[in-house]
Amino acid sequence: MFEDELVYVPIINPKTGEIIKILEDEGVLKFNPEKMSKLRPAFSPDGTITAANASKLSDGASALVLTSKDEAKRLALEPIATIISFADAACDPIDFGLAPVHAIRKALANADINIKDVSMFEINEAFSVVPLVCMKELEIDHSKVNIHGGAVSLGHPVGASGARILTHLIHSLEPHQVGVAAICNGGGAATAIVVVKNKH
Repeated sequence: MFEDELVYVPIINPKTGEIIKILEDEGVLKFNPEKMSKLRPAFSPDGTITAANASKLSDGASALVLTSKDEAKRLALEPIATIISFADAACDPIDFGLAPVHAIRKALANADINIKDVSMFEINEAFSVVPLVCMKELEIDHSKVNIHGGAVSLGHPVGASGARILTHLIHSLEPHQVGVAAICNGGGAATAIVVVKNKH
């Protein structure tokens, strides 16, 4: 399901000289369910956020091509999606999980789109709690959020996460469907973007 989104970079094994194609994040393959219940909470002694429900920091890179409608027409390009709006928001850093909630509300208001008209959400999960908070606060059905997995199960390429979730959102939408991607920026800030998939 990710084939159209990925470019595989060949890597030479320094020991054997063999050319390797990395097809998926190796970090998530080391998951051990027996160890999960024994991990200590990350933020408070009675907390539920642990290393098991927080994403690993992964290697990766992303690239997106962004252009104006006029420039796309001049170059005879057929954009796969159109940006309707975007927004930044921030809150107290201790409440970082709420930051995407504020950004999503603001971006949807800027687009004059009702949240019920959004077909799909990609919400970055540096911690699994972030999309859970968004689903609860915004009353989003679970079936619309991170439908193919998030950063905990797929990997979290630092510096490429925003492009990764936006790319996957666009590839997952059907023509004319509206999607929202949101990500924490650290320190209690977040960004959200509203897109519509173009007809090919």
